[in-house]
Amino acid sequence: MNAEPAQGDAARADRADHLARLVEEFRALPADNDRKREIIAELDDNAAAGPFLVSVVADAGEYDLARTEAATVLRLWPPTDPDLRHRAGRALLAALNDPEEDLVRQYAAMALGPYASDDPAVTEALTAAGGDEEDPLVQACARAALEEAGLA
Repeated sequence: MNAEPAQGDAARADRADHLARLVEEFRALPADNDRKREIIAELDDNAAAGPFLVSVVADAGEYDLARTEAATVLRLWPPTDPDLRHRAGRALLAALNDPEEDLVRQYAAMALGPYASDDPAVTEALTAAGGDEEDPLVQACARAALEEAGLA
């Protein structure tokens, strides 16, 4: 006798298939295609998308608007898995330290608030980014993240 999969299992499988299709579409698009940002936005409530979002933020060659969208999702829904959370914080930290992309740096700084209390390197980087020598928008975002983390 074959047991039918529980409805929850079917829903999880559908979400996994949907995630796989979106990731495949994302990877096939040209570098600066705005659909990439839209795909990230579609994944904002999918916890299984965490590793993909981390990879987007970590890729300095990726479309900047996709990276900012991924940073936003990682800020709003930080991973609960400790290893993935650490990798997300480190990817955002690398984006914050990218001197070529001020917009990405701003979003990375904002997104680091939930990670600051987990990792002293994040707190140190946000403190440095909040310094007077920084781009004013990066500075404001870093200070806001420190406040959000209760460290300012």
